[in-house]
Amino acid sequence: MPPVKTFGERIAAALVEDGLLTTQQVEELLELQKKEGTRLIKLALEKAYVSEADMVVSMGRVLNVPPINLGRISIASEVAELLPRDVARNHKVLPVSRLDNKLFLAMADPLNVLAMDDVRRLTQLEVAAMIAPEKAILDKLNSLDTAKSGTIEDIIQDAKKRSEVELDADSLEVTPGASEEMNLDQLASSSEEAPVIRLANLILLQAIKDRASDIHLEPFEKQMRLRYRVDGVLMDSTPPPKQMQLALASRFKIMSNLDIAERRLPQDGRMRVRVGGKDYDLRVSILPTVHGEKIVLRVLDKSNLSASLDKLGLDTSTFQQVKAAVDAPHGLILVTGPTGSGKTTTLYSALNELNDPVYNIVTVEDPVEFQIPGINQVPVKKEIGFTFANALRSILRQDPDIVMIGEIRDKETAEIAVEAALTGHQVLSTMHCNDAPGAVARLDDMGIAPFLISSSVILACAQRLMRRICSHCKEPVTYPAKMFADLNFDPAEFKDVTLYRGRGCDRCKNSGYAGRLAIIEAMTVTDEIRKLIIARANAQDIGHTAVGQGMRTLRMVALDRAREGVSTLEQVLVLTMAH
Repeated sequence: MPPVKTFGERIAAALVEDGLLTTQQVEELLELQKKEGTRLIKLALEKAYVSEADMVVSMGRVLNVPPINLGRISIASEVAELLPRDVARNHKVLPVSRLDNKLFLAMADPLNVLAMDDVRRLTQLEVAAMIAPEKAILDKLNSLDTAKSGTIEDIIQDAKKRSEVELDADSLEVTPGASEEMNLDQLASSSEEAPVIRLANLILLQAIKDRASDIHLEPFEKQMRLRYRVDGVLMDSTPPPKQMQLALASRFKIMSNLDIAERRLPQDGRMRVRVGGKDYDLRVSILPTVHGEKIVLRVLDKSNLSASLDKLGLDTSTFQQVKAAVDAPHGLILVTGPTGSGKTTTLYSALNELNDPVYNIVTVEDPVEFQIPGINQVPVKKEIGFTFANALRSILRQDPDIVMIGEIRDKETAEIAVEAALTGHQVLSTMHCNDAPGAVARLDDMGIAPFLISSSVILACAQRLMRRICSHCKEPVTYPAKMFADLNFDPAEFKDVTLYRGRGCDRCKNSGYAGRLAIIEAMTVTDEIRKLIIARANAQDIGHTAVGQGMRTLRMVALDRAREGVSTLEQVLVLTMAH
């Protein structure tokens, strides 16, 4: 009698049958399942062998439960309210429709008998299970909550009705110094009013829904401006009324434990919000301007952190170079690029790879962006003289194996980092320069001796974030041959290649792009490059030698992504220089 297959094995067989998994991948997953004790389905999703949508269809077929696309249906509010939100979120379920005494319920896990029992008990209805991705259920619950609390426009209209003052921007009169007259009690009470709380919450909710990395709330003479940075580009949104400026600023200060009385000096704080069962950390920066306080909130989403290097989406050659450097017993690894290019996220991915009880890992950052269990993270406090250099000296007396420095900004920090790398520590850090060979030149400019640079640096990387084409409006595009010549592209590189662009749709707010991916230029410091460093060769000569040894420049990697149909030629031009 053949052995009875587990549910995971039945799903795996269905995925193989549907052509979504290979037998080799199934064997690998089964082996991992034995080692880690994790469910086979979860492992397949974590390794990105199968998308969640494909997994749902195959699970539905095995369980004989129909799948449902929640993005394409509208749910009546009276149906959605049949189940309390906390129960729905806890069990990852969503009431979809009701027919007489039967409730159709979207479930992330139709085998969850406890969830079905709870729903039956609370609704007094028979439950007909349907299967949907967990993310789709949580997104739908969030959109229902947003609809219930009203939009930013609704709150502004409500504020207009409540106010005796006409909120038309042209008719507003701002009296110099008037903002200073409101006392602390008024500030505190106005920040606790329902419209202010709802508006502040909606501003945060909209940012998370749009996958924004930053929220900009800017005061001007007669109006305010609200902008979200999505995929690296600032986009305007409906602004709050000018009359709510002080109350909103106070609300965000209270949420991030800042001083609401201080309106003349910059302030920095943090807050944590929970949306759809997920925690988001927000870094808050407040800057006084002539018309009031400008507020910028940086949204830190831990789900963007890769659990390991192989999930960064690197090409084989770059991955092997980065992995070899990370696995090295000591040496200095540098990641360079402009602000907001994902350098710190890449270093966190490397630390996740190294995070093991056998290592003492310490970071020094300004500020600490993501908190990672098992890693000692030290925030710099320049106002009390606790700088990168001072922190590093103390860290090196704490018997570290691996040290991460948020950024090398000055000679003193650079000297300590190089010295640590030469004395048996693995050091990871970021710098500001344009390409990988430029990192070596930057250390030389800081006054570090060339022989020390050549002995300590084992890998220099340059990184950018490239926008992905929106999968919902992706379409082929053809460019004239003359354009390739004008832009210094070799037309032969695009022979028999279909290039794509995003037409623009509601899903991507007509931008044609949705999401970003990292492109990385990795330069391993070989013996030949060491000789060039000692000879003080310029960055261009070092770059040519590295390319001759197989380094793929940012432009090469970006062109690969365009040829693969992941991004566009426009993005290649925006992000990279010709090499």
